Amino acid sequence: MRRIMIDRYKCEACLGCVLGCMVEHNKKGKSIYDLDLEDMANESRNHVEVDYENRPAPIICRHCEDPECVTTCMSGAMTKNEETGLVEYDKDKCASCFMCVMSCPYGVLKADRINNEVIMKCDMCSNREVPRCVEFCPTRALYMVEVAR
Repeated sequence: MRRIMIDRYKCEACLGCVLGCMVEHNKKGKSIYDLDLEDMANESRNHVEVDYENRPAPIICRHCEDPECVTTCMSGAMTKNEETGLVEYDKDKCASCFMCVMSCPYGVLKADRINNEVIMKCDMCSNREVPRCVEFCPTRALYMVEVAR
């Protein structure tokens, strides 16, 4: 199973990972030239924060082995796919209770900015070999590895 790894000492807070995520989930096209940064619908499923050492740290879903978001989800919208190891989100089942948001130990999950109903959740760019956040990272602070289950 593939995972996104983070070397936070290489991160320069350029927000390339955020931009890549926005491009991938843009409804108007998959090119950076199609992305309207003023459109509130263009949201990233990751972000960059400053850590306790005052260094930038990319915050990306870890697709945890025992995910708290799945455990606390009362509607069954958050599930762990045992085959791929990914934590998946089904917006049609979501009750918008935000228990997943409150329980995520990494602070990754958030509600959409427009309707405040849909959880913005990393899907590992499931239709791509390499997720856009990894592809757009110029310093290779984000990279892919194969991990054993």
